Amino acid sequence: MEQATLLDVLLAADGSVERAREVLSFPTTFSPRRKKLRHGIGYQTSLAAFKQQPPSSFSATSAAAAATKNALTKKGQTLHLYAPQDIEAHTPCSIIHNFLPADVAEDLLRELLDEAPTFERQVFKMFDNVVQSPHSACFYVESLEERRRQQTEYLYNGHYLTDIRQITPQMRKVSEPVKSTVNREIARRIQEHYPGGKKLKYQSPKEWVPNAAFVNCYRGGSESVGYHCDQLTYLGPRAVIGSLSLGVAREFRVRKIVARSELEVNAKSPSNQATGTERADAEGQIAIHLPHNSLLVMHAEMQEEW
Repeated sequence: MEQATLLDVLLAADGSVERAREVLSFPTTFSPRRKKLRHGIGYQTSLAAFKQQPPSSFSATSAAAAATKNALTKKGQTLHLYAPQDIEAHTPCSIIHNFLPADVAEDLLRELLDEAPTFERQVFKMFDNVVQSPHSACFYVESLEERRRQQTEYLYNGHYLTDIRQITPQMRKVSEPVKSTVNREIARRIQEHYPGGKKLKYQSPKEWVPNAAFVNCYRGGSESVGYHCDQLTYLGPRAVIGSLSLGVAREFRVRKIVARSELEVNAKSPSNQATGTERADAEGQIAIHLPHNSLLVMHAEMQEEW
């Protein structure tokens, strides 16, 4: 076995030689080597093939106990996920790399880069302070009627949006591929991950339709956005989001919502109140890597549980 492969196994075992030895001691079936893609970008494959397969006598109870003992996220650490199978196994998301034909993705990127200089930074109120978003963004809708509704019926961060535009020609071009792919991923998620192969309680029974889009522009590593849950109450509970990334690869960090203890909620001293960043560090977090031309689907449980 190659040295690089052994190192990957050791890293997957958190540096424990004993655990790495146990993993390698069980027979592993590897999938055939994939052919190199002629077009598009290659990505790191999953380490799932190195997972230790428990013996047949391994009970469901012991398996659950082992899963609890070996939690993926740990205090002060970030778990980096690249491969689609790892992302959908450990988060309520699925990702498709090289989603659009290369020329279509580049045309859309150029179109949005021409639009980006006119984007605004959102201003909103946080506690008693008025703050400005650390990145610029713009809201696009499919029709003039939808534009009117968004400007008069819905609040975002406590105020109405004024700069709402109709979707661009290239956005309209990719709308149908996004729609069909997101609906296919929703159906697969239901079949493979949800109890009884049925939609979650309160999840919309309707087909997913991309009728609006927030376009966020991040000009370099200094621009980002902090931990948050998207306020999508006007879409109903269990909203699904399709997110297309274009340009430089970025990390999308997520963490599961953990209820604060009563002591923490009642703590009044600033020294006792952890910031969002500190809580994320204490609870552990997952970094999903989003390369150019990748479509991330955030499924029905994402906004309310993560």
